[in-house]
Amino acid sequence: MRIGIWVGGVQEPMTIDAMVDQVRTVAAAGFERAWMAQLNRWDALTTLAVIGREVPGIALGTAVVPTYPRHPMMLAGQALTVQAAIGNRLSLGIGPSHRFIIEDQFGYSFEKPARHMREYLSALVPLLRGEAISYQGETLKAEGAVSVPGAASPSLLIAALGPVMLRLAGELTDGTITAWTGPITLANHIVPALTRAAAAAGRADPRVVAGILVSVTADAAAARELVNEQFGMAGQTPSYRAMLDREGVSSPADIIVAGDEAAVERELRRYVDAGATELLAIPFGSTDDQTRTLGLLASLARSEQREMAHD
Repeated sequence: MRIGIWVGGVQEPMTIDAMVDQVRTVAAAGFERAWMAQLNRWDALTTLAVIGREVPGIALGTAVVPTYPRHPMMLAGQALTVQAAIGNRLSLGIGPSHRFIIEDQFGYSFEKPARHMREYLSALVPLLRGEAISYQGETLKAEGAVSVPGAASPSLLIAALGPVMLRLAGELTDGTITAWTGPITLANHIVPALTRAAAAAGRADPRVVAGILVSVTADAAAARELVNEQFGMAGQTPSYRAMLDREGVSSPADIIVAGDEAAVERELRRYVDAGATELLAIPFGSTDDQTRTLGLLASLARSEQREMAHD
C-alpha cells in the first residue's frame, strides 16, 4: 500500500529543525511522501520549501491549505515557488476549511463554500499551469498570470467529502484528501462519486488520499479515549459529522485505526480495498506507540515498493 506520513506534530508544534529531522527519518524509512497541514503554527508551504531543500527525494504535500484567506493568484505564486525550490515534488492539497475557522477566526463569510471552491478552482487551475487569466465570478476576481521559471504545475487535490465538492474534485482537480472518513464511506460514497465525476470530465482516475490516525498499541481503548479528548469536537463539525454518520459510528475515536500490528494492517487494507489510492497516516499515541506505528507502516510501504518494482 502507498503510504505517506503526516509531519509537524499532532499534539504539539515542533521546531523547524525538528521537522527537517522528522522528514529525513520518514524518507530514510522508505515512505514516498510527507504531508503537512496548515494550522495556527508554521506556514505549511514555506516550511515544505525549507524541508525540501534539506531533504532530497521524498515527495511533499499540504493537507490542507485553507483557500479563503489566500487569493488564488497569491496561492499559485506561493505553490509554484515551492515547486521550483524543491524540484517539483509538491502535491497541493487545499480546502475551504470550516465555518468556525473561516468566520470566527478570519472574519470571512462562509456562505456557499462549494460556490467559493468552484470559483477558486476556476482561477487557480490555469494559474498553476502558468496561463494568463481574466476571471470574474460572484465572489472572486482574478486578472493576470504567475510566472515561476522551473516550476511545473503541482498535483492539485481538494478536501472533498460532500456530493457537490466531490463533483468539483473530479471535474477540476486530481482527486481528494479525506479526514475522519472510514472505509465504508470511501467505498460507498467518496470513491464512486469522485470517479464518476472524473470520468464524465474526461480526466484520469482520481487520487484518493485517505487521512487516518494510526496507533500500533497494546491499549487501543486508551488511544481512542485520547482521540476523543483531543479531537472529539471534530464530530460536531457538519462535514465530518456527515462522514461519521455514513460510516455508522458515533465519534472520531471510532474511526481511528488502533491495535496490534495484525489488527492495524488488517484495517489499513480495508481502506485500500475501499478505493484509497494512498494512505496519509498520522501516527498517534505515546512515543513508544508512534515508534512502533512507524515501524509497521514502513514495512508495509517497503512491501508495496517491492511489489511495484517486481511488476
